Amino acid sequence: MSETPIYGITHSGAGINDQFGPLRVIFASNRGTLVELGIGPIVTAGLILQVLSGSKMINVDFTNPADRALFTGASKVLSVFMTIFEGIAFLIGGAYNVQNSAGQLITPSLQSQFLILVQLVVAGVVIILLDEMLQKNWGFGSGISLFIAAGVCLSIVWSTLGPISPVADGKYFGAIFAFAQSIGPVLSNPGSFSAWQSALYRGGSGLPDMVGLFTTLGVFILIIYLNGLRVEVPVSYARYRGFRGRFPIKFFYVSNIPVIFAAALFGNIFFIGQLLFQRYNPTCSSTGLNFWLSLFPGCFVPTSSTNAQLVPSKGLAYYTFAPRSITVVLQDPIRAAVYMGIFVLACVFFAVTWVEVGGMDSKTVAKQLIDSGMQVEGFRRSGTTIRQILDRYIPTVTIIGGIVIGTIAAGADFLGAFGTGTGILLTVGIIEQYYEILVKERITEIYPGVKGFLGQ
Repeated sequence: MSETPIYGITHSGAGINDQFGPLRVIFASNRGTLVELGIGPIVTAGLILQVLSGSKMINVDFTNPADRALFTGASKVLSVFMTIFEGIAFLIGGAYNVQNSAGQLITPSLQSQFLILVQLVVAGVVIILLDEMLQKNWGFGSGISLFIAAGVCLSIVWSTLGPISPVADGKYFGAIFAFAQSIGPVLSNPGSFSAWQSALYRGGSGLPDMVGLFTTLGVFILIIYLNGLRVEVPVSYARYRGFRGRFPIKFFYVSNIPVIFAAALFGNIFFIGQLLFQRYNPTCSSTGLNFWLSLFPGCFVPTSSTNAQLVPSKGLAYYTFAPRSITVVLQDPIRAAVYMGIFVLACVFFAVTWVEVGGMDSKTVAKQLIDSGMQVEGFRRSGTTIRQILDRYIPTVTIIGGIVIGTIAAGADFLGAFGTGTGILLTVGIIEQYYEILVKERITEIYPGVKGFLGQ
């Protein structure tokens, strides 16, 4: 579907404004195709329900199978409504308007708009069903994770080895090809700083370079290392004498969930901000209602005279849109600091919320250990005792992990990492989840008695 263009539009999205822009790698979407919306509606629906549940605006008992089933069903229904909403927002915002020879924008007819909306909704429902199919044990993991990992891997490989003809300053698109093309001055004058700078860094042009490649590799190694950090609580199995193990509490206790929700939140601010700006405040006036629209969500300007892609210039959208190169960071370090602060706070908030609503808090985990026949070695088999032990670690790693994961994601964006810092974090976590799923399948074959503890 990512290669099938939407029937009824006369362009593929090249050279025009993209409402999602660089955030598409996170939403697993592709401009002008059936996956125009990607997993954005699904993640947004989950974000809304998680916030409502975490704030106790809706009461959900996740230990009750009926409540869990109702919550999952509500998430699917809300995902369909969000698909319809975002599809209508794209049409109202002029995402498929065509510019004629006189420079005027022509809106598609009502029939064409209806046909486009039907295609977006049907494709969105198919994505929801694909995700549901994998979650119903027809595959491993979730469809959302698979789509994100595939999109990020594609972006990393293409940014590294993209063999496109010269796109700027006579250089190729892929970082390796561009470096090989620029290596001549370096070899002739190895001591020249400007020659090395020109070969390794493209000066904030937005094109992949070797600095971004080294950052990508460094972030991968750092995340893999941090994923291996954990506190192991010794446990024993009461039903089988001699069975001892360790209950791991990982440094990234809530995995990549905070980053997904934070990216979805910032992405929706960016998306809705463009729609409001183009429709109600295109001149970025600072009088009356437009004054507040200039603050929230903000004002947008084209990237350049030849590129119609809109980027925020001030307001909330400006401070929630990542500067994706060292040059941009140095031009406005206050913006970079504010962005990192907001992003880290969002990650911490969603980490704490997910621990509560996802059944990962100390009380729920202690109950799971007791129900599965486990106990902490050296302590009596009591839920209260186990909970006190877990309280030493879970709240701390939740907050610190959220801070670290948010800082790494934002910092990787500042250095121009391929696939964005958030995308790399998600991909590493997703690949590790698939590895854990395969290991878990193997363990349950060897020790059938641990199926209850593993939730199988």
